[in-house]
Order: sequence, then structure tokens, then C-alpha cells
Amino acid sequence: MRHLLKTVSAAAAVAAGVLTVSAVTTGAAQAATPKPMGLYAPSDLVLTVGQGEDAATATVQRAVTLTCAPKASGTHPAPRAACAEAGAVGARFDALVNQEPKALCTKEWNPVIISVSGVWQGKHVAWTTTFGNPCTKDAALAEGALLNF
Repeated sequence: MRHLLKTVSAAAAVAAGVLTVSAVTTGAAQAATPKPMGLYAPSDLVLTVGQGEDAATATVQRAVTLTCAPKASGTHPAPRAACAEAGAVGARFDALVNQEPKALCTKEWNPVIISVSGVWQGKHVAWTTTFGNPCTKDAALAEGALLNF
């Protein structure tokens, strides 16, 4: 009986070893196969609003993130509407700025800079615009969601 138990134990140990080697080999083979990152080209943006005359030296007052693929998300307060706007203008952000706003603003020079940088549908984008003061910024962007954050 002892001989039978030793034989069964030895057979079980060999089987366990084969399974372990098989699992390690299979795992290594699977790790070597590259997997696609996703079905969508990346669309990740960082939007900032700052005070100053030059984007490189402006004091950033707010910054938000926006991811549009595969679904709208990020710290932007209205990610769905913002992604829809960016898609509608093909990331040509100038199209979102009203060049003739109807609001009355002073001519005070207190520049506000809005910048957008990141990747839109797999392509690098970088855009900056300067408004003369907060009133002109608010008037020019009154209708949109993307640049109002």
C-alpha cells in the first residue's frame, strides 16, 4: 500500500510540474503578442486659462482635462458638450470664438489667455488666443461649452 501511495504522490507531483510549466509557457507566449490599445484614435486635451500677455509666462488660473474617445470624460465641467463642439469644428478652436460679440466691455488691458494642447483624433494640437480682458473673453465665448470652464 505504501508503494502505491508513493507512486500516486509522484505522479501527482509530475502532473503539477507539467501544469506549472505549461501555464508559464502559455503566459509568456500571450505576453509576447501585442494587443491593440483601442479602437479610437486618442483625443486628450488640456485646456488652461491664464492671466498675462504671453502664454509661456501667463499665470494659470484654471486648467482642465478633456478626453473624448472612447467616451467623454475628464475634469472639464461639461465633457460631452465640449467633445461635441471640438468634433463639430474639427479642433479648429478659432471657430468657437465669436469675433463680433454683442456685449459692451471696457477697453481695459488686462489680458486673458486660453490655451488648448494635446492630441485630437491622433494628431497633436496646440492653440492659444488672447482676450483684452475677462469681459471680452466672456462675451466672445458666451455660447460655447469647450472654452468655458
